[in-house]
Parts: sequence; structure tokens; C-alpha cells
Amino acid sequence: MPCAKAVRILTILILALPGRSAWGCYAVIVGRAASADGSVLVGHLEQNYGRRVLNFRRVPRQQFPEGATAKLRRGGQLPQVRETWAVLWTQNPGLEFSDAYLNEWGVAVVSDGCPTREDGYEALVRRGEIREGGIGWMLRRLIAQRARSAREGVKIAGDLLERFGYVDSGRTYVIADPREAWLLAVVRGRHWVARRVPDDSVVLLPNVHIIGEVDFNDPANWLASPRLADYAASRGWFDPGAGKPLDFARVYAGARDDHPDPRQWRGRQLVLQREAKWPPSGRLPFAVRPARKLDLAAVMAILRDTKGPAPLSTPLTQEGALFQLRADMPREIGCVYWRATAEPAAGVFTPWYLGITETPPSCCRPVDVTTQLSLPYQFSPPQGTFEFDSQSAWWTFKGLQDAVHEDYSARIKTVERAFSGLESRLLRGQKDAEAEAVALWHRDSEAARKMLTVYCAEQAATARREAEELLARFRGR
Repeated sequence: MPCAKAVRILTILILALPGRSAWGCYAVIVGRAASADGSVLVGHLEQNYGRRVLNFRRVPRQQFPEGATAKLRRGGQLPQVRETWAVLWTQNPGLEFSDAYLNEWGVAVVSDGCPTREDGYEALVRRGEIREGGIGWMLRRLIAQRARSAREGVKIAGDLLERFGYVDSGRTYVIADPREAWLLAVVRGRHWVARRVPDDSVVLLPNVHIIGEVDFNDPANWLASPRLADYAASRGWFDPGAGKPLDFARVYAGARDDHPDPRQWRGRQLVLQREAKWPPSGRLPFAVRPARKLDLAAVMAILRDTKGPAPLSTPLTQEGALFQLRADMPREIGCVYWRATAEPAAGVFTPWYLGITETPPSCCRPVDVTTQLSLPYQFSPPQGTFEFDSQSAWWTFKGLQDAVHEDYSARIKTVERAFSGLESRLLRGQKDAEAEAVALWHRDSEAARKMLTVYCAEQAATARREAEELLARFRGR
């Protein structure tokens, strides 16, 4: 199929690049002083191989009896809190590290895989660096269910990592709220470091670790596991007597300064609004000040980028997410989960406000929330989970994405014209819709929630109808 051929060609191009990253996810994190509206912005592309399907729903607060436990995938468990926070949740069934969350306090959690040089799982179990089976999938959920702020989320994650140890080779989590964003870089085992995103800057996160020299004397902007430096020294990766700070990426990931990541470099070009010749000299900095403050449309454009040998939006994308987190209005209105189902370059972003009470049936397979939250449902999905479902919005947009890639050059402009008008109307109309919601909120918060729920469902339905019409046109129906 042409789509599969395109994937193969793009994969070859990525793998041919020096300093390449694994091809799976990308994030753009914008500090509140670097955004046009004073919000913290987190853009994220979820990219995975294989046949996939996404569920999106609102999960209300969950109550648990005294003595209840939260169970981890490999046997570990910990005391459950009496009540967890409500979340907007994108589920990627069958995968361990691909879900996205926005909780009722405006705390967003996504991640990118970032391999490290650490030993394998069994070796770390033998050394006691991984205990009770370790933690993986449940880490981001526990952050979303329990944290009231991004910083608290980092601390919750740090405690869990030190107790159980991480099971994956390595990963960087983005944890953000309406006032700040953090990158939490983890290594298989119990070692991690977190760095706050500067308010006036933008961070471009590919699938390699980008946190460099660690400042252990700046707790306002840095958090780390207790033995981060000592452990590295014990492995012979770091010489504390050399008089240089610990460089996390160099020490734990074995990063080389002369091999910058091409997708980080491409994102930097877009933020600075200027082209540059590949390769750059030396490793790229953690953050960059943008040429101008970024608005929603600018971040959406980055997530749609398909230019050059290191495209950001690819046929492997299952979701484009853009979290708009604002502190100057009620969280239920100020925090928005903009979603593009499937690849953003062939799709459209529509808003889902934190204050909605539910998502439409087309967003999620019909299953009760307790079942959907369970380990068996995630890792042993029921028969038919990955089969076409005409009632599912996911399959509409996935079908359109596949149709576009059958004849990309002839079809992408048609899709862009159709969706750009809809998306522009949504962005232009956001201020008026929110003014109505805020005015209603002060009189009747439940009525405001109902208004937001209807508004979001209507915009999503309009987008789906447009996608269905495009798909029918391409299929000759």
C-alpha cells in the first residue's frame, strides 16, 4: 500500500540521520511568558507502530474504601487514596507508555521514550534497583489522579520511582499546570532528574534525553533522585573529582555533543522562524527563546510539520494534543485539551474544556469506567478492540489519514483547505465562547459545565462530518 511505503521511506530517512532519536512521540513545551496569552502550552504527538485505536473520555473522581490498594502491572501495589481527581483521558489500549491525561486541577501528563545506557530489567531486579516488579504504565495515572500541581506531580513520581524502580529503558515525562511545566527524565531503575521549563522559553522534546548539566543547588528549578550522581560514579559513567557538573544526557544516555537530534533541531528552526544548515555545531540547548510569543496556531503548525528529512508529523501519529493551561479564569474554562485524532497534518484540532461532564459516545468504546481503568482491559483488550467501528470518530479520522497517504501530494491540500477554515473559526470564536462560559459560571457552574459539554461535542461532530465528506470524496462515493 502507498501508506505503508511512505512509512518505510520516512523510517529509512530518520534512521539514516546521525544522532537519530527513536521515532515515537514529540513534544513542544511553551512557558507562560513565551506564549501569546500567558498560558503554559504543551503540544504532543503520540506516535507508535502497529494497529492502534484511541479512546477518549472524562473519568470522574473515584472513591475507594479504607485499606484499598492501587495495583501495578507486574505485581506491586501501594495504598490507594480515598478519592482520586477527575481526568480527561486518552487511552491507547495495549500499550504501556502512550496514554495522556489532564486532571481537574489543570495538571497535564504526557511522555516521550528516551533510551538510556542502563542495564536490562532482570539485572536491575537482581541488584534491587527494581522492586516488586517496578512501575511503568501506572506512573502517569497516579500523577494525574493525585497531583494538584506540576511540581507535586514530579514529587509524587519521584517517590514512586524510588520505591519501585522504573521498568522502561528511559523516558521523559512532561508534567505541566497553568503556572509552570517540568520535564522529568527517568532511567530504568530508581534514578531520575527533573528540570523546570523557563517561563520565557520553549523546549522541543524528541526521543532523546535533553537535560544536560544538573544544578543540585537550585531546588526551585531542579529536583533529582538522592543518589543520581553517586550511582553514576559507581558505574564509572561520571567522575565527581573532575570538577565538572553531572551532565545527565551525557552520563545516563551516553549522548555525544557532536550528534544533536534532528527533530529537536527542526522544532528549534520553527520556533526561531529561521532556517539553519544541518548539522548544527554541538548539542542543542535545553530551551530556546522564541522569535515571537507562540499562540495556539503556532504550536499546531509545529505539530503538523512534515518538512525536511526529520518530519514531526508522520503516518505513525495516533493523536496530536495541545494542552492550553491558563490561570486567569476558572480552571474548568481556562484549561483546554485540544485534540487532533490521528495525524494532525491530515486532521483538525477541536477543543475539550476541562469543565465538560462527559464526552460523546463516538469518542470511546462503550464500556464502564471501572472496567476501562483496569489492568486487564489495558493489556488484554477485548476481542474486536482494534477492528473498524463505524460509530467511532477514531476510525473516521484514521480512515481519512490513510486515504490522504494513498495519494499525498494530490490530497493533502484539499484536506488542509477544508480543516483550516473550521480550525480558524474555532480559534477566532474561542474568546466569545469563553466569555459566555465565564459569565454563566459565576451564576450557575453546573449550567456552565453543560454549555461547555454541548459546545465541545458540537465542534467535534462538525469536524467528523467534514472528515466523512472528505473521505467519501477520496473513495469516490
